[in-house]
Amino acid sequence: MQAETDTIAAVATPPGTGAIAVIRMSGPGAPGVLRACSGRELQPRRATLVRVKDSAGRVIDDVVATYFAAPASYTGEEVVELSCHGGMLVTRRVLERLLACGARPAEPGEFSRRAFENGKMDLTQAEAVMDVISAGSDLALRAAHNQLHGAISSRVAAAVDRLISVAAHVEAYIDFPEEDIAPDTTQQLVEGVDAVTTELRALLATADEGRLLREGVRTAIVGPPNVGKSSLLNMLLGYERAIVSSTAGTTRDTIEESVSLGGLRLRLIDTAGLHESADAIELAGMERSRRAGAEADLVLEVADSTLPPARPQLELNGAAHLLLLNKCDLPEHPEWAGQQAIRLSCLSGQGAEALSAAIEALFLQQGRELDNLAAINTRHRYALQQALEFLAAAREGLLSGQSPEFTDVDLRAALDALGSISGRVDTEDILTRVFATFCLGK
Repeated sequence: MQAETDTIAAVATPPGTGAIAVIRMSGPGAPGVLRACSGRELQPRRATLVRVKDSAGRVIDDVVATYFAAPASYTGEEVVELSCHGGMLVTRRVLERLLACGARPAEPGEFSRRAFENGKMDLTQAEAVMDVISAGSDLALRAAHNQLHGAISSRVAAAVDRLISVAAHVEAYIDFPEEDIAPDTTQQLVEGVDAVTTELRALLATADEGRLLREGVRTAIVGPPNVGKSSLLNMLLGYERAIVSSTAGTTRDTIEESVSLGGLRLRLIDTAGLHESADAIELAGMERSRRAGAEADLVLEVADSTLPPARPQLELNGAAHLLLLNKCDLPEHPEWAGQQAIRLSCLSGQGAEALSAAIEALFLQQGRELDNLAAINTRHRYALQQALEFLAAAREGLLSGQSPEFTDVDLRAALDALGSISGRVDTEDILTRVFATFCLGK
C-alpha cells in the first residue's frame, strides 16, 4: 500500500460494455486532476457535466462528475466520481487521462483501506462491503447490510466497554494501592466477566450460520436411479439444467449449480443414482455421489413414492437430512404410509414451498429478529475464541485469588483479541476509565 498523500483512481464497475461506467478518484489531488483534464471546477455534491480532454485538447468523453469534499466522502478524502459511457475503450482512455494528470492506479481494496484508516468504517464494515457485493441470497444480503451498518461492531463494542470497566478496577488495585478506593467484590468482577463471556458465546454461535450465508449450503441430491433427482434439480433451478431420462445411469457425474431457496443460497449437487452396477464409469460416478453426500451440509434424499422403499446406504457425517417423496401426484405405495417426509411432485412443483420451509427451519435460528441478523466470519470466530480463552483464565484467576497483575494480563489479552475484530485496539481506554471512574487524588 503506497502513501495516502497520493491520489488514486480506478474503474469501479465491472469490465465490459454497458450504458455507464464509473471511475473513482480519491486523494488530496482529485479535484485538481479533474481540473487538469477538463478545465472545470466542481461544487461539492453537485453532479456536473464535464468534457474530459486529452493532452491535445481533443474530447475523450462527456462525463458526469460528482465531487465529495473531505471528510464527507466514502474514504474520508477528496473524492471525485466520474460516470462516463460504458464502452471498454472509452473507459480505459478516461482512466489513462486521469493517470496522466497526476493520479496513480489504485491497488486492490485501497479505497476501503483508506476509508478504514480515516475512521469512516471499521474492519467488520469493510469486510461487509464485499459481503454485500457477493451476497447470493436475501438473508445473506440482509446480514451483510446489518454488518455494514454496525451490527457486529456494536455488539463487540458493548462487550469491550464492559470488559474495560472490569480491567479498570483490577488496574486500580495494582497502580493505586495507596488511594482510598472502595473495591468491588470479587463476585462483582466475576459477574462482569461472565456477562461478557455470555455475549461473546452468543456471537460465536453465529459462525456456522455466517459460513452458510456467505458460501451457501452445500446440498447433495442423492437416491436410486429414476426417482427424480435431476428433475428436482431442474425444478429448483427453474430451467432444464440436467438431462432427464427413464434410462438408468443417465447422470454419471456430479452437476453443481446454485439457487436461492428459503432465504439461503443452496449449492446444489445432482449425483449419480446409487444402485448395483458392474460398469466402471457408473461405479466412479456413484463413488462421487457418496463423497458428495459425506461432504454436504444438507442431503436431499429423493425416493419414488409410487414404489416400495429401497433406500441407499448413506454416510451423512453430521449433515442435515431431508427425505423427499417424489411423484406425490400419483398414488403412493402403501409401505410409505406414516413415513415422515416431504411429499412433492417435480413435474408440477407441488411441495416446493414445504421444502423451502423445511430447509429454512434446519439452518436458521427460529424466532429471531432478522433485522438484527449478524453472522460472524472465520476471522471474527478466531478472535472471539481467543478472547473467550483469556476470559476463562481471568475468571479463574479472580476466583483463586491470584495476583491481580496476572488477571490484568489476561483481561488485556482479551481486549486485544476483541479489538482485532474491528481493527481498533486501544488499551489506553482502560487508563481513561480508571480516572473517570475513580476519584484518584482529587
